[in-house]
Amino acid sequence: MKRHLTALACLSGALTLGVSTASAAGDPHWTETGTAYTDTLGGGQGLASRADGSLLYRGLASIPLGLRIKGWNHVGDPDIARGHVFDAYQGADTATSKMFAVTTPAGKRYEYVHRLNPGEKVNNSFATVSPDGQWLVSGEWGDQNRLQVFPAPLLNPATPPTGGALNEAWQITLDKPVRDIQGCDFVNDTRLVCASNDATGTRFPEIRPLLQVDLPHKLDGQPITGSVKSLFALPQRSICKTGTFETEGVDYDAQRGTLRAEMIPPGVCAVATAVYSYRQGTD
Repeated sequence: MKRHLTALACLSGALTLGVSTASAAGDPHWTETGTAYTDTLGGGQGLASRADGSLLYRGLASIPLGLRIKGWNHVGDPDIARGHVFDAYQGADTATSKMFAVTTPAGKRYEYVHRLNPGEKVNNSFATVSPDGQWLVSGEWGDQNRLQVFPAPLLNPATPPTGGALNEAWQITLDKPVRDIQGCDFVNDTRLVCASNDATGTRFPEIRPLLQVDLPHKLDGQPITGSVKSLFALPQRSICKTGTFETEGVDYDAQRGTLRAEMIPPGVCAVATAVYSYRQGTD
C-alpha cells in the first residue's frame, strides 16, 4: 500500500532538483527530480513499482503475523516481477536459513526457504528479479565481494510450484568489494543499481553511495563477474542534525524510467523515510 506523509516534507530540509550526477562527459547520469515520504514503520525497508506505476512499500509493520510467529522478524527491499511480489526475509542472528516469500497476482503466498551455505551470512537484505524473470538476486550485509543468485521462485521452472527448499544456483562475483548493501534492482539485463549504507568513504569516495554493477552479459545460470562503480552519494538532508542517516531500498521503474532510493533521516525525523526520485540521461 502506498503511504506518503506529505505533511512531513519539512524533514528533508531544502531540496535541490535538477542536479546532474554525471561523473564525466558521455557517462550515463541520474538527475534528481523529486522527493516523497513514507512512514518508516510501514515502508522504511524498501519499495517496488507496480505495473500501474503505484509503489509497494515494506517495513517492520509489513511482516504478516504468521511469518513473524515462524521467526521471520525482518523484511528487506522487495521486487515485483510478472505481477509477483518477491520479499526477502531473515530471522534471528542464530538462524540457519533465510526465506523468500512470493505472492502471486491472485494473492497466494508461497514460502521458499534457503538453508545457509558454509560462511553465508544470515542477512537477507533484498530481492531483485532479472528482467527475463528467471533469476533472483540477493545479498548479505557487511563487506562482500559477491551477490547471490537463485532460480526465481515460481517463475523459473526449476523451482517447486508451491514453495519449499531453494538452493543457491551460483554467484555474481564483484570486481570491487562493497559494504552494507541495502537493496539492488535491475536497470536492464546487464546492469543493476545498488544502494549502500557505507558511511566510511573507504570503499568509494562517496558516503552512502548509489552503486552501479555492470555485467558482461545477461544472467544465464553460470558464474559471472560484475564491474562495480559508485555513481553518486545518496542525499542526506534533514532538519534533524543529531543521529545517523540510513540508506534503505532502491527501485527502478523500467516502464517509466524512474529510479527511487530511500533514506531514513536521523533522530526524531526517522518517523518518515525520504524517497528520492531520479531520471537517467546522457551528456
